[in-house]
Amino acid sequence: MAYDKFTILTSTAVPLPIENVDTDQIIPARFLKATERKNFGDNLFRDWRYNNDDTPKKDFVLNNPIYSGKILVGGTNFGSGSSREHAAWALYDYGFRCVVSSFFADIFKGNAINIGILPVQVSDAFLDQIFKAIEADPATSITIDLEAQTIKLNATGATESFDINGYKKHNLINGFDDIDYLQAMKAEIKAFATTHSI
Repeated sequence: MAYDKFTILTSTAVPLPIENVDTDQIIPARFLKATERKNFGDNLFRDWRYNNDDTPKKDFVLNNPIYSGKILVGGTNFGSGSSREHAAWALYDYGFRCVVSSFFADIFKGNAINIGILPVQVSDAFLDQIFKAIEADPATSITIDLEAQTIKLNATGATESFDINGYKKHNLINGFDDIDYLQAMKAEIKAFATTHSI
């Protein structure tokens, strides 16, 4: 299994109401030397989280103990910039399993899904509701049901549907990457090869 199965996630959320968060802000280029998906979470939003002397910046949300959870709520156009998959690796390694925004850069969206992070795209109005709910109560929870393709603010009951490619949905529910998907079809592939051999 490539990553944890994603079915229903209920969690508190970390608000990051900043628009146009790009992949260099998510994981700065100087941390891209590694080729394995290990320890990238340590440098997630590195330049926003830490001062030059490596002390935490008290005003950054990830350093604020009142916010926690497996859901990151970002501003519109999240994941823009370069195509580096390390940005998704850093989010997953830190502990996030879902990112909510009103718009995602396409390449980031694909990279996230491929490693087990569900990008949930909502309307601007619903995103604003989420930010306001978290501001009113940092302990408020959100439920994301991948099978039903819904996101719900549990405090108010407000719900919205989201779209996802059927193939990618299947893989997330089963914890598959593309290779796992093919491995799971090994018997069918062998049967097809046998009956269609030349």
